[in-house]
Amino acid sequence: MQNSAPPGRRAEGEAQMTDQTQTQPAKDRPWLFRTYSGHSTAQASNALYRSNLKKGQTGLSVAFDLPTQTGYDSDHVLARGEVGKVGVPICHLGDMRTLFDQIPLAEMNTSMTINATAPWLLSLYIAVAEEQGADRSVLQGTVQNDLIKEYLSRGTYICPPEPSLRMIADVAEYCYQEVPKWNPMNVCSYHLQEAGATPQQELAYALATGIAVLDALRPRVPEEDFPRVVGRISFFVNAGIRFVTEMCKMRAFVDLWDEICRDRYGVEDAKFRRFRYGVQVNSLGLTEQQPENNVYRILIEMLAVTLSKKARARAVQLPAWNEALGLPRPWDQQWSLRMQQILAYETDLLEYGDLFDGNPAIDAKVAALKEGAREELKVLDGMGGAIGSIDYMKSRLVESNADRVGRIEREETVVVGVNRWTEAEPSPLVGEDGGIMTVDPAVEADQVDRLDQWRAARDEGAVRAALDGLREAARAGDNIMPASIIAAKAGVTTGEWAEAMRQVHGQYRGPTGVAAGVSNRAQGLEELRGAVDAVSARLGRRLTFMIGKPGLDGHSNGAEQIACRARDCGMAIHYEGIRLTPEEIVARAGEEEVHVLGLSILSGSHMPLVEEVLRRMRDEGLGHVPLILGGIIPEADAARLREMGVARIYTPKDFALNTIMQDVVTLATPDEAAA
Repeated sequence: MQNSAPPGRRAEGEAQMTDQTQTQPAKDRPWLFRTYSGHSTAQASNALYRSNLKKGQTGLSVAFDLPTQTGYDSDHVLARGEVGKVGVPICHLGDMRTLFDQIPLAEMNTSMTINATAPWLLSLYIAVAEEQGADRSVLQGTVQNDLIKEYLSRGTYICPPEPSLRMIADVAEYCYQEVPKWNPMNVCSYHLQEAGATPQQELAYALATGIAVLDALRPRVPEEDFPRVVGRISFFVNAGIRFVTEMCKMRAFVDLWDEICRDRYGVEDAKFRRFRYGVQVNSLGLTEQQPENNVYRILIEMLAVTLSKKARARAVQLPAWNEALGLPRPWDQQWSLRMQQILAYETDLLEYGDLFDGNPAIDAKVAALKEGAREELKVLDGMGGAIGSIDYMKSRLVESNADRVGRIEREETVVVGVNRWTEAEPSPLVGEDGGIMTVDPAVEADQVDRLDQWRAARDEGAVRAALDGLREAARAGDNIMPASIIAAKAGVTTGEWAEAMRQVHGQYRGPTGVAAGVSNRAQGLEELRGAVDAVSARLGRRLTFMIGKPGLDGHSNGAEQIACRARDCGMAIHYEGIRLTPEEIVARAGEEEVHVLGLSILSGSHMPLVEEVLRRMRDEGLGHVPLILGGIIPEADAARLREMGVARIYTPKDFALNTIMQDVVTLATPDEAAA
């Protein structure tokens, strides 16, 4: 999730004239209004984009489905159940043409939330724009292109860190030369906060990522042009509910980035040191319980990135009130868009300078955040920077998230409707459709059919030649963008492009951040530890619990916290991270002779994936092992899953981890007949 507006989007200092006076203070132009959207098919997403633009949206923010994000075609085994679920599937140039049909790309500012396959999706975008008659030099927009946070929090990486960093630099170097108005890299701290980062960690880890990218770029660019390259690096951040702290965090970002650009890179022109950022406000804090309360949360969080002119976002996209339930409908996205428009056009916010300059409380908080971030940056620098400290940062995020979850469980952090004031009237916003949009299962088969037709119609000789050229460029260390654009125009698919990168650079399995040993987080766990010991004695060995993430869903925060709590309760845990096939999960469960198997699936693909896991468990003689499931699961699906044999189902409302641990103990307990 990301984006950024081009420089000069706000007309700072532009005079405003009225009939009453010619001395009115300058009024800022509003930020770019976006909604993060894409689903089902390129055709359906195109209709949504054109509708949103008519409603007043001023920029596009494209959500791609997980196969596209992780470099698989829609017919790959890992793509099963994932096609079109959390974004739009883009397998080839034809899909990209359809996605932007009747949308003039020369006039559009497009943000693409894409990381591992960013060079490829940008190549497809350039190819479509040129088919429309646009010169690539006029294109404006952003690719997120931040792989470091993918290793830490989101999980859509493909290759190891070092070649991934080279690909980030390839995109930035190419854009500097050929697409100068494009933001080639959006340092994304958004998912760091979703993974539990404190404000200081979010500042430090994001800035360390920016430093790693600029260090990689510096040798590629003439010294006199480097400040201009620095000025194209943008950021994408998260704004949480503690909006004063979040606003201070943004002011700290502005100061620290200016300091880094000036002192580390010698950038003298202030406009190239400007901290340019887009934002989506916090989705982690949206609740399944009393979801109407999320409207207030979204509004308050938006204030953190709009009230302070010095640190105002250049583009804003807001989640919808029902994103904790599932995929928002067009009306839900419209409601969030109207929230932005009302603040920008009905209030007087944009008529004033910065409201917080000189405020001693704000200045003190900003200073404290900067000091904490500087100290953390020193630690990262001592480990070799962002690339060298990936394991360290991941473990720190898991620890911070455990602290956050624990505070909610102990009611030290109040979440309205979750751990306080939980009694409520039924929400009239959740109607017969469950308050969300669902993707027709037939979409996947239709997408695969179109992919087959595309492959059958293309020039296979041109495809082979393009892929050979792509692999040769990657092996030689050449910039892969020119070869990727040739491949896009030749008809190469997303999976084929990514497979070429895998062949050259290999695949990567990121750290889980979950230590094997029992931690010192024992407070309040004495009773559970006793229960685990008692059941283990009856079983004749340590209660063994495995947590698996089938499919392509990389949101691992919940699985990590379940694994940590189970470990601290004394269970033997097995958690190997993300992106496993049902076959791999079931095989591992058999090898470890697990007593309970848990699956975490947040992408909406739970029905086909759970069905396959259960079938394989029966085939492998593991039908007696209880299966539990966590995810964003509508009640209608939950009922069907229980009928299929799922023992327990947990959704975001089930935040009490100790209750889940007790359920695991109960499910693992031998019955009296077997005792």
